Amino acid sequence: MLQKTLGPTGAQLITSLYNIGKTIFDVRDVEKLTGLRGNSATDLASRLIKRNIIARIKPGKYVIIPQEIGDSTNYIGNWYVIAREIVNSRDYYVSHYSAMDLHNMVTHPVTTVYITTPKREYSKRRFVGNTVYEFIYTNKQRIWGVTEIWVTRSEKVRVSDIEKTIVDCLYRPEYCGGIIEITKGLWIQRGSIDFEKLRNYTLKFGKYVIIKRLGYILENLNVVDSNYLRELRIEINDEYYILDPLLSTEERYKNSWKIVANIGPKEIVNSVTT
Repeated sequence: MLQKTLGPTGAQLITSLYNIGKTIFDVRDVEKLTGLRGNSATDLASRLIKRNIIARIKPGKYVIIPQEIGDSTNYIGNWYVIAREIVNSRDYYVSHYSAMDLHNMVTHPVTTVYITTPKREYSKRRFVGNTVYEFIYTNKQRIWGVTEIWVTRSEKVRVSDIEKTIVDCLYRPEYCGGIIEITKGLWIQRGSIDFEKLRNYTLKFGKYVIIKRLGYILENLNVVDSNYLRELRIEINDEYYILDPLLSTEERYKNSWKIVANIGPKEIVNSVTT
């Protein structure tokens, strides 16, 4: 049946890939497994894409679409493995809302894959199938606090650890849905967070806005003691920053963190208790 649908060469390729457990492959694999060369190999891949047998991750790299699923046109395999394959370098990590997803810090599905990398050869946003891949550029000195985790039985990806995820999201809340979302994530995983490491990461990052946002959130959630807050507070400067840049600043709440608090203490608490 497979040969009738794909033709003998296409069937040979897909069968061989499955036999060696390789669902992500490139043109060199096509050449090796079929004996085709150059344009003949890429033409075969193009025909398989048109028949929704495979999907293109990037030029010359593909993923097999499992045929037992219904609407196969949207399938691209594991999102985070695809992200790793797009970058094709260790200079990356899954970050922000996507890292929150991998650390079980979200309460609803994440539909965009966020990748932090110093490599600027990618467009800032790209689509693979119907999935959005958002690239966040940074310098290499910011790539720390990264670990590897299993996302399938056989595949690992690089992702910021919980503490670095919180720091990244506090610095760029637009990539995690805002301050309330990272507040919820912090609360969900409060028992797993190393708060000493979190403070050290916050100071290492070297941005006052992170210290102020973190201090304001922790004070209202009451998850650390007064000494912890005091040690954070002595690190702040006199410049005011907006707590959540995604929201209006018409409402402002008094606080000791020298931050434009456009989310009130009750809203912070209610976000994790209701």
